[in-house]
Amino acid sequence: QVQLVESGGGLVQFGESLRLSCAASSRRTFSIYTMAWYRQAPGKQRELVADITRGGSTKYADSVKGRFTISRDNAKNTVYLQMNSLKPEDTAVYYCSGEFTVSFNRRTYWGQGTQVTVSS
Repeated sequence: QVQLVESGGGLVQFGESLRLSCAASSRRTFSIYTMAWYRQAPGKQRELVADITRGGSTKYADSVKGRFTISRDNAKNTVYLQMNSLKPEDTAVYYCSGEFTVSFNRRTYWGQGTQVTVSS
């Protein structure tokens, strides 16, 4: 009922930057609450990278603090992840997620993921 479409992934070198975007859409009226970025590296569990509440409060994983910035544009139903000073250990599939209310039902939706690869 809600589609999340990520973009902006790719292959970069150590120390470079990328900006991920995630746009939400639906044929039904919806409300968005907390939005987040997760990542999953090969052989590892999916982990929270950062999240942002509707009011703009943010939380980050210790491994990305000071390098990544999450933001959102509520008018565009879009969340962003600015990633600076990228390291090879940031290599993963990055997933966008969000808490939505659609037709009075609240649940979490996920995007399809976008690959980020950082070479050393």
